[in-house]
Amino acid sequence: MSKKVIVIGGGAAGFFFAVNCAEQHPDYRITILEKSGKLLEKVRISGGGRCNVTHACLEPRALTKFYPRGEKELLGAFHRFMTGDTISWYDAHGVELKTEDDGRMFPVTDDSETIAQCLLSLADRHRIRIQTHQEVDTLEHRDGQWHVTTGHGEQYSADIVFIASGSALRMWDMLRRMGYRVAEPVPSLFTFNIEDPRIKDLQGLSVERATVTIPGAKLEESGPLLITHWGMSGPAILKLSAWGARILKDSRYSFDVTVNWTGALTTNECIDQLKAYRTEYPKRTILSKAQFKLPSRLWERLCLHTGLADKNWADATNKEIEQLASELTRSTYHVTGKSTFKDEFVTCGGVELDQIDLKTFRSKLHPDLYFAGEVLNIDAITGGFNFQAAWTGAWIAAQNV
Repeated sequence: MSKKVIVIGGGAAGFFFAVNCAEQHPDYRITILEKSGKLLEKVRISGGGRCNVTHACLEPRALTKFYPRGEKELLGAFHRFMTGDTISWYDAHGVELKTEDDGRMFPVTDDSETIAQCLLSLADRHRIRIQTHQEVDTLEHRDGQWHVTTGHGEQYSADIVFIASGSALRMWDMLRRMGYRVAEPVPSLFTFNIEDPRIKDLQGLSVERATVTIPGAKLEESGPLLITHWGMSGPAILKLSAWGARILKDSRYSFDVTVNWTGALTTNECIDQLKAYRTEYPKRTILSKAQFKLPSRLWERLCLHTGLADKNWADATNKEIEQLASELTRSTYHVTGKSTFKDEFVTCGGVELDQIDLKTFRSKLHPDLYFAGEVLNIDAITGGFNFQAAWTGAWIAAQNV
């Protein structure tokens, strides 16, 4: 029997649900309502315009470890649809993905439009109706059907509603009025604002692997670190911000962060390597060659900070080498705020998961109402994991309508 389906939200989860629902039920009449004039906007801008579709972690329990919110709840869902299924799904629909050294997966075209056009063309093929500039104003269930009214006064009725509205606060307020508990929104992936002479005017420099720690919160992450106009960014910082999202908000984004620029060396190991270099190259100036694969300008700045900029290695005292090793392995910077990537950042918060049957992604409070994506209190570190949660929830919901 044909049914009418309303999808609220024209992003990754909304489109993935719509096309999979249409494939399962060709007779269903599906309409996507998008509040803005842009479709699949995060898909288009993610990964620097390449779209980090998923991550090459192929074991469900290991995959859940990348989710600060949703780790336990997603385990069963990932047993039904996870990374390998995403790869196979896109391959079956004409999109080949590739894996980079850090495990992130992108279309081989390195163009996010490949993913966007795949979903848009499937929506067109299945005659899915797409309505833009249609922000939902009211949503209520009566007389056995869902009734939706938009801000422009448009009215829709449906047998099934799928909510993939992301972090739209107006929708979260509406859901609260409907009886849902919604965790307050907090930015999850953000960069650190730092004003410090050691990194001033070094924007654009990156370190292949640094270890970053927030001592007060007992948080630590490793990975590439990027120096920016406003402070520090890159995967190491973004991962740290995800795990510490609520703690860092409570600190009002004022806290200390410790950086090990060498990645994994202890201070004593660093001292030993610096002394060995002093023995081997005593006549070389310390600034002549950067150590530990650091950019030369950063190496110069750290040496300058410890008073070693004008010396040969032979002239460096043990105390000075110990000071440099300390600067390289445990230098402390004060964070004074955060910066986000506008539409690309992820929000921690959303509908609490105990109100959702995660075997079907159906609401426990209302009939024929489904959720997936960022509207739920699920979020992950950077690396394709947030998209994977969206694909998983949307696919499972589509199988169960």
